[in-house]
Amino acid sequence: MHPELFHIGPVPIRSYGLMLAISFFLGIWYVSYISKRDGKPFEPFLAISYIMIIGGIVGSRIFYVISHLEEFAGNWATTFNPFASSEFGIAGLTLYGGILLAIAGTFVYCRWQKLSVLEMFDYFAPSLGLGLFFTRIGCFLNGCCFGTPTDVPWGVSFPVGSIPYYFYGNQNIHPAQLYSSLYGLLLFVVLHLLLKRRQFVGQLVAVLFMVEAVFRFAIEYVRYYEDAMYFSIFTLHPTYNQVVSVLLFVLGAGIYVYQMRRLKSAVQPTDE
Repeated sequence: MHPELFHIGPVPIRSYGLMLAISFFLGIWYVSYISKRDGKPFEPFLAISYIMIIGGIVGSRIFYVISHLEEFAGNWATTFNPFASSEFGIAGLTLYGGILLAIAGTFVYCRWQKLSVLEMFDYFAPSLGLGLFFTRIGCFLNGCCFGTPTDVPWGVSFPVGSIPYYFYGNQNIHPAQLYSSLYGLLLFVVLHLLLKRRQFVGQLVAVLFMVEAVFRFAIEYVRYYEDAMYFSIFTLHPTYNQVVSVLLFVLGAGIYVYQMRRLKSAVQPTDE
């Protein structure tokens, strides 16, 4: 576990923050590449990239602070530093909080500029896979978002002083962060190939929502969560993320079916 990779003078460079920055810059490069490839002006994509970077950092910090208020009691000044060290020495950022605010900001910008929201989201969808690939490596280095005990040969243990050690000691646990990282890389490849072959606007967004929902629902079974993250539905005990995953899948399926029907209606020959 390496929450701090090195220092530039007195400033620590934290693994999660660095991986988050790498994902942002590579995401911008990727969108620049595909927009030029498809003959589209890059300016709107660049503006959305800035919105996603700012929204991603601010949103990640806001959601972390909201869910860890007890860590900031008596030291509220650190809430404004997204790369400040939190309890156990890890960076205080929450990935999905950043994604949520970045998407909201992009939606507002697209509506303001009268751009197709689904079209723009299609082009940025593969970048989310890149983001997951790098940021989950950052999570692994931080020791956050860890898995549950396992006997699989690729199980890992974390050092004394880390959060996983606090809960499980020297037990081997699932490297849930690396599962998510590998998934992100595969997601990027699939969506990149699909972008050039898409049949209708919104297809990548729909596929992204459905695939992400299935993966996130499944990964919850090998990730550690505190009891507050679970609740009961009859005899079931899903996490909040699993409930959100079901809703996300329904949304993705709805977009796919609706846009596919619009495509079929547009190409259907009319009677003379």
